[in-house]
Amino acid sequence: MAYDSLHKRLRGPITKALEKELGIQNPHALPRLEKVVVNVGINKSKMDSQEMREYVAECLTKITGQKPVMTRARAAISNFKTKKGIVVGSVVTLRGQRMEQFLDRLLSYALPRIRDFRGLPRKLDGHGNYAIGIRDHSIFPEVPPADAKQIFGLQVQITTTAESDEEAFALLKEMGVPFRPEREKKKEEEEERKRREERVAREAVARERASSATAETAPDASGKTQETGGQKNDASIERKAKKPNT
Repeated sequence: MAYDSLHKRLRGPITKALEKELGIQNPHALPRLEKVVVNVGINKSKMDSQEMREYVAECLTKITGQKPVMTRARAAISNFKTKKGIVVGSVVTLRGQRMEQFLDRLLSYALPRIRDFRGLPRKLDGHGNYAIGIRDHSIFPEVPPADAKQIFGLQVQITTTAESDEEAFALLKEMGVPFRPEREKKKEEEEERKRREERVAREAVARERASSATAETAPDASGKTQETGGQKNDASIERKAKKPNT
């Protein structure tokens, strides 16, 4: 059986399947692909060198067929030891034929090469877009593992014109995106709920600590910083010791 490219299927079988599934007769109203963004973050400990930045750019060019653009930090972030203007990643934005060719290779060749691959999460972002995280760039046939100087991960963001996650999911499913079985969706939702609760708890602890620190150093009505109980007692004892006997 001859293989039909994604470009051909998007304009044939996929369109007919979406019309039937979504009940949309106007083909111009059907959800369609808008763009694909491939992004690689530069890890400071492993890839913060001119040689590695050039290697990442070379690999992205081979994988996507388009030269990437270096992204730079817009502001300094002390927690991440990031200075304003330094290179923090490489990004490629694909549209049209290059986008379709890249997705064709991703779905047909790259993802099946992942060891113990069990499918992709079924969760979208709420706006009809979908992100795929890839840990090893060497799954792409354009970059053989033997030629890999350093293994790095990348993120593939698929943007669609869908008005809802349901429409976008139908489009991606017809394209052949290997989603996990439906029975694992509840497990993903439970894990997401736990992560959200843990994040809320950490934020509450951080706010409580910040509030306590502010209360300890807050000035009183006279403009002087309030003293703790121990400091007040020490100061009172010192004043009594200095008071002359009458």
